Parts: sequence; C-alpha cells; structure tokens
Amino acid sequence: MAQLDTLDLIVLTILLIGTAAYFTKGTYWAVPKDPYAGSYSSANGAKAGKTRNILEKMDETGKNAVVFYGSQTGTAEDYASRLAKEGSSRFGLKAMVADLEDYDYENLDTFPEDKIAMFVLATYGEGEPTDNAVDFFEFVSGEDVSFSNGGGPEDRPLAKMKFVAFGLGNNTYEHYNAMVRKVDTALVKLGASRISAAGEGDDGAGTMEEDFLAWKEPMWTELAEKMNLEEREAVYEPVFGITEREDMDANTSEVYLGEPNKNHLEGTSRGPYNSHNPYIAPIVESREVFTVKDRNCLHMEIDVSGSNLNYQTGDHIAVWPTNAGKEVDRFLHILGLTERRDMVISVKGLDPTAKVPFPTPTTYDAAIRYHMEVCGPVSRQFVASLAPFAPDERSKDEMARLGEDKEYFKEKVSSQYLNIAQVLERVCETPWAAVPFSIMIESIQKLQPRYYSISSSSLVQKTKISITAVVEEIRVPGLKPNIVKGVTTNYLLALKQKQHGEPHPDPHGLTYAITGPRNKYDGVHVPVHVRHSNFKLPSDPSKPVIMVGPGSGVAPFRGFIQERAAQAKAGETVGKTILFYGCRKPTEDFLYKDEWDMYKQALGDSFELFTAFSRETSQKVYVQQRLSEQAVLVNDLLQQKANFYVCGDASNMAREVNTMLGQILSQQRGLSAEKGEEVVKAMRSSNQYQEDVWS
Repeated sequence: MAQLDTLDLIVLTILLIGTAAYFTKGTYWAVPKDPYAGSYSSANGAKAGKTRNILEKMDETGKNAVVFYGSQTGTAEDYASRLAKEGSSRFGLKAMVADLEDYDYENLDTFPEDKIAMFVLATYGEGEPTDNAVDFFEFVSGEDVSFSNGGGPEDRPLAKMKFVAFGLGNNTYEHYNAMVRKVDTALVKLGASRISAAGEGDDGAGTMEEDFLAWKEPMWTELAEKMNLEEREAVYEPVFGITEREDMDANTSEVYLGEPNKNHLEGTSRGPYNSHNPYIAPIVESREVFTVKDRNCLHMEIDVSGSNLNYQTGDHIAVWPTNAGKEVDRFLHILGLTERRDMVISVKGLDPTAKVPFPTPTTYDAAIRYHMEVCGPVSRQFVASLAPFAPDERSKDEMARLGEDKEYFKEKVSSQYLNIAQVLERVCETPWAAVPFSIMIESIQKLQPRYYSISSSSLVQKTKISITAVVEEIRVPGLKPNIVKGVTTNYLLALKQKQHGEPHPDPHGLTYAITGPRNKYDGVHVPVHVRHSNFKLPSDPSKPVIMVGPGSGVAPFRGFIQERAAQAKAGETVGKTILFYGCRKPTEDFLYKDEWDMYKQALGDSFELFTAFSRETSQKVYVQQRLSEQAVLVNDLLQQKANFYVCGDASNMAREVNTMLGQILSQQRGLSAEKGEEVVKAMRSSNQYQEDVWS
C-alpha cells in the first residue's frame, strides 16, 4: 500500500469533516439564532445577511404590496401593520410591512406596475422626518436623485409605481404633516401615480384614529378599482402563531421574562445603548419638587457612568417603562389567562416578513407587563375585530355597534379613556377566553419608551442625567368614573418611593415589578437611552437667550442656565439670559425655586427671571402676559440676534407665545400684524426660534 503523504491526509480530513457535516446537519454545533441577539448593535441598516432590495424581498416572499413606515414612537408602524393586515383580509393582497431604513431606494424605478407601495409617515419635530425615514426623505427629495437605470427627475423614473400615503401630524406644530405632503409631492414629481389623495391624521385635535378610518375607506375603493381587487368578507387570519411550551418552565434560563434582548437575558449587557438596547442605569437621587400632597413632580438623577452614553445639554432621555401590576392583572383576567400567566409561550411569524415585536420564548405575564401598550387608547377598528370572539351574542352585538357607530364609541370608550381590557370588562365581565392572544399582539402597539427633556448640563455633570417629570393623572367623572394614570411617571414615582425606604411602593394604588426581570433592576435601576435633539444653546455663550418654559417645560432651561452659570464661573463672557417661568402658586409648584438665586449669583445681572402665577390671585397670569410686559427687552435682545426658546404644552401655551411674539415684533418695530408673523416664521426657519413641545 502506498505511503500517504501530508497532502493526502489533509484532503482525507476535509472529506471526513464534510461528510460528518452533511449527515449531522450541524446537530452538534449549530445554535438556533436568536433574532434579538444582535439588537444591541446599531439600528441603522438591515440585519446582516438580509437583502436591502425591497423588490427582491417582495419577489422572494410572493408579495404584491408593501407598506413602508416612518415612525418615531411606534404609532406609524402600528397603522402600517393595520393597513397590511386589512389589505390581506379584505382584498387578498399579499402585503408586507417595511421599515424605511431597512431598504435602499435606487431601484424603485423598477417597481412593477402590478404592485402597490403604501407610505405611512409621521412628522417629527419641526417638520422633520422620523429617524428611520431620514435617508429615504433625503433621497426622494434631493435635486440630484439618481436611480438604478440612470434616470433623473426629468425622466419620470417612477412612472410605473402606484402609491398611496397617510401622514401622522399635529396641528399645534407649524409644519403640520409636512412629511407626507413633501413625500407625496416628491413621488409625483418623479413620475409615480397617486392612487388616492394623501390622508392626514391630526393628533393635536385628537382625531388621528377617525382621520385614518375616514381616509382608508375611499382609498381602498379606488385601489380596488385600479388594481382589479375584489373585496371579500374579512376573516381573521393570524399573523403570529402562539405555542404554549409545556416542556419549558418560566425559570428556565433561555426564557425571556422582560429582557429586551439576548445580552440582557444572559446578564452580559453591552453597548452601544440605543432605542433597541437600553442601559440599566442606577437612580442615584430622587426627590419631590412640589410642596402639595395631591400632585407630584419628580426630580431624578440617573447615573450613566461606564455606559459610554453621552448627552449634550438640551437632549432627551428615554425611560423604558413597565405596565402597572393592576393593569397586567386586569388584562390577564379578562382574557381568561390568570391561571396561565407564567405559561411559557413561543411566538412565531406565520409570514416570512412578519416581525415578532418582542423576544421569545417568554410568558404571557412578561409579554403583557414589559412589551404591550395595554393601557393605550383603543381604536374602533380593533374593537370591531374582537366582536366575533365575544362570549355571547349580546356582547358580540355591542362590540359591533361600538365598531360601527362613531358617536357611540366616543361616548362609551374614547371620552372615558378606556383601555382594551376595560372595554371588554364593561361589555361583558365573563372572561373573553376565545380571543386569540395573537390578535392582541398584532393590534396592541409595542410598549414605547417615554422621552423627557434632560434638565441638567452635560458641561456640569457629564455622567449624571437629570429628569424633571410631573406624575400624570386624568380623572374622568361619570357613573363609572375612570382615573387614568401615566404609565411611566407613576412607575418612576414607585422607584422614588422604593429609594426612600417604602418596602412595597404602590403610588395611587398601583404596583410595579420595579426590580425588573429576574431582579436585574434591583437597587433602584431603570432602563434608559439618550436621544439627541436640535434644541441647543448657541455655541457662543456671549449670545443672549430668551427662554419660555412654564411648569415642567422649565426642565431643559434648568440645564441651559446651569451651563451658562458654569461658563460664567469659568471666566467666560455670558450674554443676557432671560427666563419666563409660570406655575400655579409660588408656595405649591415653583420648580427649583431655591436654585434660581444660586444661578443669579453666578450670572449676576445677565440673568433675569420673570414669573407668572395662575392661581395666586383671582387674576390668572400666564407667561405670554409676562412676555408682553417685557416687550421692549424682548425686542431689543432679538435685534441682538438672541435665540428664542419655548418648551412645554404645544396646543395652548406654545401657540399663544408664538402669537404674542408676532404682536410684540409688530408693535415694537412698527410693522403690520402680518409682517410680524413673517418675522417669527423667518426666526423659525433660521433656527433662531426653537421649540421642544408636546401635546
């Protein structure tokens, strides 16, 4: 027998390994990939190994419709999912939902004529695209846009594309629904065919849901006609398959009990920390800053040292909440899941494009407590979809009526601020055991982080972030009164109570799993990440600033003034620093009352505070009145190119401050009212006028 040389041995070894691999199919070394294992990495771009070609993806999965979304808080994503689901159940469309940042756009010029593109686009900030829609918007609206076949705008490269669009906006902002309007215009300019007029939802008027419903019905009619679709009776077709895992125990190490991804599950959390991967940060200080017993405002200090999280003065911090135990129990009970709350479940997309919104395997309790917005507002469409699963005919008829009758729904549900479990309870107290858990996952928005303006200066405390948060509560009177509690602020209040020695915190009768999954938040920790903002001080500290921030709207201005005081102490020249602040009474809710004198000592005459108290006397006084009283000073500083900032309520205060500033400029400069408004608009355009507002 011939002697085997080294090369022969190498070849034989490779063949043996290959044979073993073939017959074992990787049994001994392959580990099923956790889809959430990589969510700690940057969210930009599609996951490795997945195509960024949307047409290729549609062909691979047999889709003839794609619903793109641009979403900041998850609402636009929710509407996109609903559109895709309805298109499938009513018209037989093979629809998929697509995050705009997961795909490239150069090949949209090859979009087939027999397919439809839908866009659900939220407007963020001052008429800006949401974070995940920035690249798409810049591409379609750019002057030098270029597609795969080399065509420019004048060649109408999107001539084969059919599209519809719906926007989410807020009329209290100047650039109402700017994104959907601009994208609609840009697509038409590029040759795309608009099937139906773009819809616009208005969160400011509280009509977002009804605006969506009013838009989609005529849209479906026109789309069905253009694409020869036939409507059929809508039957529930689950997007997700739910498997109860009798073979697994909730305490098994691979079961997610609220952890956001695999690194957190394994106790090896690492950055970068972002909207997909929170940092579990210690709360090093918490205190009450109101001096009345029936209202709460919290000041908290969050330690981010060692996390590589960095912030700049004016940024936002996101707090990842958990649902109150009372609402988790209510939800489990009405679905008949109380006894199975700790049952391990696996959730799997039944369609290759369906994304499970939380990591699995998990439990019913963990999914509801940490991942589902069970306290959120309810839509008529959602209520109607649950009618077939009602415990009895009377309940079925009531759910159908609520779904069909706009005014009746408003009276019974939306005006009462009921969540879905409360709706089901009021219709029928018998558990709705026939409701598939899959429909709840599909229809209830993912529990979203809440954003708070950071109330500290990164110059002064680089690794410690301050939060100023009023604990929210809405009292709805009636035969069945309802008290709606803010999800996150009451969670923070519970953490504050724990830090101050309360063994069983229960703010307003609510309890929270404040030690987190597997006690990973013990020692008073909270999951957070930082979102950067354009709400910034001028780079030159000698430039004057005017700030208007009543109530908790003063939060970022505490950071601004803290920073300018530190700059003054360091010997820098600091310009005039004016704050207009308002609250009810100086003895009840005057935020940081003792700090302003300290900043005054550092800043001297360059700092002035003007206060407005709305309940101190019978004469209510608001910040816009104080602004008017200081018209000469305000105009003088603006002529010195002062930056003008507003933070707080968008629907009333911010709008009235905007109007008042126009009047001040008109009067002080001898301009017409219209010209005064134009000057304010020009200030906004040049970023001299900045807002950090909410509705």
